[in-house]
Amino acid sequence: MRRRARVMSLVNVPMRLILGLPFPTPLGGALMLLYLTGRKTAKRYKQPVSYVRDGDVLLTPGGGRWKLNLREGEPVRIRLRGKIVRARPEFVRNADEVERLLHRMAAANPRITSFVPLTGAGGGLDRGKVENAVKHGFAIIRWHLERPRP
Repeated sequence: MRRRARVMSLVNVPMRLILGLPFPTPLGGALMLLYLTGRKTAKRYKQPVSYVRDGDVLLTPGGGRWKLNLREGEPVRIRLRGKIVRARPEFVRNADEVERLLHRMAAANPRITSFVPLTGAGGGLDRGKVENAVKHGFAIIRWHLERPRP
């Protein structure tokens, strides 16, 4: 896991640059850029995260430490397909709902399973791993996009 975290921190450097561009890029169909403020340090962060659109909301796997800087219902700036939007996070921590949403996310974007190592030997989700991950802080973040003011 630490090795994966190191790799992701290296990959995130160019991702921040690409996703921060003020126009859509091919990566923007599956990745978005969060603008976060540290809860303790007040330091500003840009965090690339994967997402899947589900009707009027976006779904993001929340396994990293970045989610600790979110407050449920408090709007966050996001660069989504080249545009800045605001969205309110909702944490989904019920194992049944997390599993259901992970299935939906994997159907829409099969690569999501590479960010969420909760699969079993057969390639499907391992219920025990999902329950254990939720018990240790994993959540799905359901992003409610705010409508732009006229």
